[in-house]
Amino acid sequence: MAAQRREAERQAREQARLAKERQKAEQQRHAESQQRSAEVKTATTERQIKILDSVLTRVLSIPALTFESLKVTPELQRFDPGPLGVAEPGPDWKDYAPPEPGGLSRLFGGATRYERQTAEARARFDSAVAEHHRREAQRRRALSAASAEHERTITAARTKAAAQNAAIEARMAAFNAGEPDAVEWFVSRILDSSRYPDSFPRKYQVAYRPENRDIVVEFELPPQKVVPAVRAYRYVKARDSIDPLPRPANEVKQRYARLIACVALRTLHEIFAATSADVVEAVVFNGRLSTIDRATGKPARTY
Repeated sequence: MAAQRREAERQAREQARLAKERQKAEQQRHAESQQRSAEVKTATTERQIKILDSVLTRVLSIPALTFESLKVTPELQRFDPGPLGVAEPGPDWKDYAPPEPGGLSRLFGGATRYERQTAEARARFDSAVAEHHRREAQRRRALSAASAEHERTITAARTKAAAQNAAIEARMAAFNAGEPDAVEWFVSRILDSSRYPDSFPRKYQVAYRPENRDIVVEFELPPQKVVPAVRAYRYVKARDSIDPLPRPANEVKQRYARLIACVALRTLHEIFAATSADVVEAVVFNGRLSTIDRATGKPARTY
């Protein structure tokens, strides 16, 4: 009995030890997972800052928009007839002809049977040939119709592309002549093609003053909250908590001021790079920020 009690106590101690080790391992895995989460959050924030820091510089190597680049080239698919392009093999008489009778068979009426079987086989063969001709004629008609439909599609695509490209040519001529509508249209295409982070607003207005040869751009700026208010995340094991480390308010303001300056410079660069001085000699950039007036509580657009 004493031996059994000692064995039971030993097993209980062993189970307790294993349970403690499992708990410790689970806690370690949890801590490592929390640490990784903190690192991922920090990396995301750093990536956001990197994107903001490159708002100006990353566009410098991008080719300027041109009227030629706005032209379209129709996508002309090669005609693929599929099964319609494959002719069906015609019937082969060898598949219908009965076997010729041997010597003994001829003596016992084999020749007569052979003639009868040949006539029947010939009838089946002729019927199969006629059916094959019918199917082939049907296939050729379908192939011709498919080819004609493809040609109509190609012609329509070319016609549409030619019309679009002619419109681009007309706008380019009007732009070179300094017509306000054409200049404003092209500058709008320049701003449309400019890719900003998804969190940025994409609103603007463009006006051209031919007497001054200048473009006035009213541009919606991103709010200050696009600058992450957190600079990193830290895992505190004692509290099992992932704590944000705030970015200093002064740094947020400095980064935001630099950001809106870069947006202004980027807009100037994109417009000047794509237009000639004969048409656009100057750009007036007005940055606006949609916000709430703290005094009135009403929407406001701050300059």
